[in-house]
Amino acid sequence: MTSYGEGDSARARAQVGRAQVARAQVPGGRASVPGAASGQGTAPVPNGAAGGYNGVAAGRSGVSGRAAVGAARVGGAAGAASVGRASVGRAGVPPVSPAGPVGPIGPGGPGGTGPGGPLGPGGKASPAAIAKRRKKLRRRNLLIAAFAVFIIVAGGVVVGGTYYYDSVPAPQQLDLPEASTIYYSDGKTQIAKLGEEKGGNREYVPIRAIPKHVQDAVISAEDRNFYSHDGIDVKGIMRAAWNNLSGGDTQGASTITQQYARAAANLTGITYARKLREAVMASKLNQEYSKPQILEFYLNTIYMGRGAYGIQAASRAYFNKTVDKLTTAEAAVLAAVIKQPEPSATHKGYDPVVNPTAARERWNYVIDGMVEMGAIPEAERAKIEYPKNVLKKAAACVSAATCGVDTPAGNVVNYVARELEAMGITDLRAGGYKITTTIDPKMQKAAEKAARGLAKSSPMYKQPKQLMAALVAVDPKTGRVKAYYGGEKGTGYDYAGLNVNEKTGALEGGHSPGSTFKIYTLAAALQDGISTDSRWDATKTKDPDQGPKFEISNAGRQPHCGNHCTLEESTIQSYNVPFYWITKEIGKGKVLDAAKAAGVQHIWTNDLKAVDLAKAKNGDAVAGDFGLQVGFGQYGITVLDHANGVATFAAGGVYHKAHFVRKVEKKGDDGKYRVVKAAKEKGERRFEEAQINDLNAVLQKIPDANNDDLAGDRPATGKTGTWELRQGSKENGDAWMVGATPQLATAVWVGSEGKRVALRDKNGVKIGGSGLPADIWKTFMDDALEGTDVERFPPAARTGDPNRGNGVQPQEQPNQDCFLPALFCPSSNDNRGPGNRDDDPRNRDDRRPGTRDGGGRGGG
Repeated sequence: MTSYGEGDSARARAQVGRAQVARAQVPGGRASVPGAASGQGTAPVPNGAAGGYNGVAAGRSGVSGRAAVGAARVGGAAGAASVGRASVGRAGVPPVSPAGPVGPIGPGGPGGTGPGGPLGPGGKASPAAIAKRRKKLRRRNLLIAAFAVFIIVAGGVVVGGTYYYDSVPAPQQLDLPEASTIYYSDGKTQIAKLGEEKGGNREYVPIRAIPKHVQDAVISAEDRNFYSHDGIDVKGIMRAAWNNLSGGDTQGASTITQQYARAAANLTGITYARKLREAVMASKLNQEYSKPQILEFYLNTIYMGRGAYGIQAASRAYFNKTVDKLTTAEAAVLAAVIKQPEPSATHKGYDPVVNPTAARERWNYVIDGMVEMGAIPEAERAKIEYPKNVLKKAAACVSAATCGVDTPAGNVVNYVARELEAMGITDLRAGGYKITTTIDPKMQKAAEKAARGLAKSSPMYKQPKQLMAALVAVDPKTGRVKAYYGGEKGTGYDYAGLNVNEKTGALEGGHSPGSTFKIYTLAAALQDGISTDSRWDATKTKDPDQGPKFEISNAGRQPHCGNHCTLEESTIQSYNVPFYWITKEIGKGKVLDAAKAAGVQHIWTNDLKAVDLAKAKNGDAVAGDFGLQVGFGQYGITVLDHANGVATFAAGGVYHKAHFVRKVEKKGDDGKYRVVKAAKEKGERRFEEAQINDLNAVLQKIPDANNDDLAGDRPATGKTGTWELRQGSKENGDAWMVGATPQLATAVWVGSEGKRVALRDKNGVKIGGSGLPADIWKTFMDDALEGTDVERFPPAARTGDPNRGNGVQPQEQPNQDCFLPALFCPSSNDNRGPGNRDDDPRNRDDRRPGTRDGGGRGGG
């Protein structure tokens, strides 16, 4: 902003005046000066020995306080009347040349030879004549300057005209863009700050929160008479006007009040008319508000460079601290910047990094002014040193329009924006909101430590660079997303959620879930009355309805339970064949309905078309887009949706929509934040609790069987899964681990960044769900849940019909160690006793990572 009385910078130069400067025409005559609507006036233009000069004539006042001040020329019209404007004539003086005439030659005229003529011998002007002419010009300029000052300060009729239609709004009434800040769930730790590219980085602070020494520094820099003038510094204006009209540097003479008025009314242009209006508005401000209020307005509006508007944003931009923590020396740095925060064509500005010499000189000016004002004891002046902690560039989350998005937590910002838009809030980047998210800072840190390849604590550390992991954790009891990692920055591809293809507009982001999708098929089976004890033929790989070449894959493994696998064992061992036949029996629509009820919104077809289950009438309406392989995970879903589905089961069948926003607050006129929107977290029961208890009882056996049980013997559900790189390939292209405790549900995906490639770890080992994904899941869950209570799931309810299924009961085999009738001998096929069944996972010796997933494509 421009300081009054200082003209040594481009910004301090004439912001004033719309003076119409006309060069004098020498020929004599009369100047006609049109007045206002009510009349016109004429003024004679005298002729004399020295020749004609510009006439200055004022027309009579007209309607609405109009005034006309013209620069007349002989025989021509001078200034026209204008509303609220003044045109001030300034004489143009032809160069005085000893070698030629000054004006037209005529008897007694400026070039004449008569007694009064200025020409000496040889037609040259005499020294006396030149001195006389210069004296007359100085006197005329002084009169014009005095008249201009009168117009600017008093305003005359124009002031009266503008006073009634110009009002100056307070910042709260202005449509000023103010940055919105997004916080973690604690409401204190900042995730990101969003603002418009220009003007959005603003954070309003009341004057009581701005230390006195900060206020004094700004007053010293911009307006040392702030508390004594009435909004307009008359002496400063007179000094600036005289300097401007006498040929010195053009000056603005703007007080703090005028600077705020200019910004509030968006006054632009280098005109006296603008300056006049600015002065009128400043005078009104001074009448309507107290000095502290005006200073508060100014300190929250002024641009201070580095994208920062207002003292709080500037404090963060230059020192990475809030305004209440600024020292006197630091405050003086910020005050010094105001005069010209950024380089221009003629001056490099006062940013300490861009122009350190000028910045230090300006800083000294501010500090010395504070001494002069009595804000700093003179004895303390020598002790104040120039700060060494000025940031070389704007601090994080200060100057960038999308600050905080280019971080691992950046994708959270994208979801926040979507949710606010759904709430009807569309001015996020300029609305000055305070958004408290659901993201737990401890859990987010744990997610990044577990899933980021750059984190030394992550199983992904030093893995092949093309590998990528994504992780989402949801609170089953509320639907709050507690942690989210979908990539290194929110401006890149989100591997955990939805993406929009910039070229086609198509939705992207789904990954084939493989066997992890079987949790929804299991839920659908339980809803259809099928018991987890029902028997299924895991060897029946041919389906006559699909043709002779069709074959269902068990990922190359032979089921040890053959044609009598229970649904429970089929789930734990992750055999595909039983889930194919279950899907065929109950229908694809019911599987899709179960996935939708749990929280899966989007699912991708083979041709990568995203199907929105939330908009579908039911699963049957879209079942035609999918094959029976939907029952064991061929079709892509997002990590976020999967985490939401697992959370629904962890909550006993009660659905809570996964969300990122807890509450939205907006600052009122009193400077206090108030809640304007809040998340609705009431759950909806979508599955019978007893059936989901059976489901969770099965899923609890998987982490233990894979040696991925949680620390402290904490009970947890789990399911691994993989899907092949391409049809018929023996390589995996997607690998998953999902699971939950009653407090936290988490989904982890491992795949490739960009083009899909075969998943091999740094040792060349094929990656399956029980490999890297399970390791990431366990690392995160142990860290995130550390210190929390151990909660347990309800026991199994044993619902459904155990006789449903296409398998057979195992044949009775005599106990060779018992010579008594079978009635008195322990049975080896008791499928109720743990460890006694030949299909019990605890009797298996193949619990090695990578051997448990039947995630391959089923064929067809």
